[in-house]
Amino acid sequence: MASTEADLSTAQWRKSSYSNGSGGDCVEVAQNLPGITPVRDSKNPQGPKLVFRARAWAAFIEGVKAR
Repeated sequence: MASTEADLSTAQWRKSSYSNGSGGDCVEVAQNLPGITPVRDSKNPQGPKLVFRARAWAAFIEGVKAR
């Protein structure tokens, strides 16, 4: 049976540009993995990650920007 888990061992994480320096709620994304965009909580980097198809993540970001 094929695995449905993405290999995130080479993910290069970056913190959201909207994060503040006071320890507020922050997300990190990795954009160096072809076809997918993993997202994690910067306060819990070893915790669970959400993995989106890159096109779906791009559509989400465009929708957020439009608001």
